[in-house]
Amino acid sequence: MAAAIGPKKTLNFWQIWNMSFGFLGIQFGWSLQMANMSPIYEYLGAEPDKIPLLWLAAPMTGLLVQPVIGYYSDRTWTRLGRRRPYFLVGALLASIALFAMPQSSALWMAAGLLWILDASINISMEPMRAFVVDMLPEKQHSRGFAFQSFMIGIGSVVASAMPWMLSNWFGFTDDGSGGIPDSIKWSFYTGAMVLLVAVLYTVFTTKPYPPADMEAFKAFQKEASVKGMFKEVFGAITHMPETMKKVALVQFFTWPALFLFWFYYGPAVAVGIFGADPGTPEYTRGVEFAGLTQSFYNLITFAVALALPFLAARFGNATTHILGLLAGAAGLFSLQLIENPNLLFLSMAGIGVAWASILAMPYAMLASSLPAGQTGLYMGIFNFFIVLPEIIASLFFGPIMEHVLDNDRMAAITVAGGLMVLAAVLTLRLRSK
Repeated sequence: MAAAIGPKKTLNFWQIWNMSFGFLGIQFGWSLQMANMSPIYEYLGAEPDKIPLLWLAAPMTGLLVQPVIGYYSDRTWTRLGRRRPYFLVGALLASIALFAMPQSSALWMAAGLLWILDASINISMEPMRAFVVDMLPEKQHSRGFAFQSFMIGIGSVVASAMPWMLSNWFGFTDDGSGGIPDSIKWSFYTGAMVLLVAVLYTVFTTKPYPPADMEAFKAFQKEASVKGMFKEVFGAITHMPETMKKVALVQFFTWPALFLFWFYYGPAVAVGIFGADPGTPEYTRGVEFAGLTQSFYNLITFAVALALPFLAARFGNATTHILGLLAGAAGLFSLQLIENPNLLFLSMAGIGVAWASILAMPYAMLASSLPAGQTGLYMGIFNFFIVLPEIIASLFFGPIMEHVLDNDRMAAITVAGGLMVLAAVLTLRLRSK
């Protein structure tokens, strides 16, 4: 039996703002992780072909955590409601991991903290996605996910630029010792606080709807068990709605493109454009500048997120997503041609358009096809098609990087562009006939 919610009211701007604000903090922590973990690994001595494997803990965690969190969040009801306990616990754990990460003294320590950080963010992130479906009527789903993209844009802009700002505005310079520089350390400390405060804001300003029939919901809760979870997860996988299958295939090729970009972009700029070796001050400047350009693509995401509801209403969710993915592919392909660092901002504009769409349109296409009361479970399963390709990339791209691409970081990003084109082609299957 599904845990249905009663009739939902149309929410105003500030109500949607409040329920989305926590995503700003979650994305702040996640952006720090994505922009800086590969440089941190290289500061600690990792070679380029070893980077994908060192990221393996993150997708493995998502694969295990998401369906469990989705299953139990569908069955939770406390004084904080259904999803908010997960926001809060995840934020507390992620903040601790963010604070500890820059203290890493060895690769195994950084990889272990990445595992904790990613698990904690996963505890918060997908329940936050499901919160949109819980709180908004179907006609506002696109707007709700666009608001999340908007918050993600704000968090990402500041988080990605944070090391550059601390270095250039506040004098947190690299002393050339070869360790993790102070600009990255203090960015993580700041991120720990921002993540926690933003999630607390959403927890205390948004009141969730209770189940429509509380007695039936309590009976639904009592049915929960580990065996029942595996049975329900397996049943949901085998009976995925047709729309979900199509969107999942798009995700399967979109996200490895993003992972390859995140794995290698910072080091690629530092080595390929700044001509620096890991552990040198010039390498740190290259990584910081790469973070600044990533901040720009997140600024573009921020702006495009505002336009997405109108574009989706005019052209449809699928067509809007196709255009976004093609803009991202163009940005990725262009990186191979750039010698002047300032031209990176042009490439990032295309990637920013794609990122805005990736954060909103797949969920908007998916939301109305999900069974009532099982949104958390299906969102967790949907996450499989994000983490599975990352696991594949983590396990198998290292040998490709070493033996086929000759550890050329920019070549890996060109492969990412090809994958994004393929994802755009697959999205054609979702266009209304």
